[in-house]
Amino acid sequence: MALRIIKLDGDPVLRKKSKKIDKVTDRIQTLLDDMVETMVDANGIGLAAPQVGILRRAVVIDIGEGVIKMLNPEILEIDGTIVDVEGCLSIPNLSGTVERPEKVKVKYLDENGEERLLEATELLARAICHEVDHLNGILFTDKVIEYIDLQEEEDIDE
Repeated sequence: MALRIIKLDGDPVLRKKSKKIDKVTDRIQTLLDDMVETMVDANGIGLAAPQVGILRRAVVIDIGEGVIKMLNPEILEIDGTIVDVEGCLSIPNLSGTVERPEKVKVKYLDENGEERLLEATELLARAICHEVDHLNGILFTDKVIEYIDLQEEEDIDE
């Protein structure tokens, strides 16, 4: 496994649509493992392949309940809405409120190429939507309702 460089806002790769993964190869397995290591090192809860410069439909997520590796994730159903704060490893030091579905049902291939269905709520649903957006060249800043100054928030806490 290896740490990959996280692409930052302004890099054109972040605005491109990722290609479907037809077959789970050793290269895809290595990519997923590297993405997990990179996400953990950066203290993130999700990472999409375009964020490390690879235009493939691969996502890793860990909201504290174990890593989920998704290939070709497709959101089948959404329900409800919730507005909450989001940030992004590709846009450091910037956060904002974004409206996302409260619940999602997603179909994807796991790291073994097996089709899976997952019903997710709250933070996991938000993370899935955020990462799927990355696969389509969309950043959270495209959907932000209001930006939050993190420095100001830290000053209040002191």
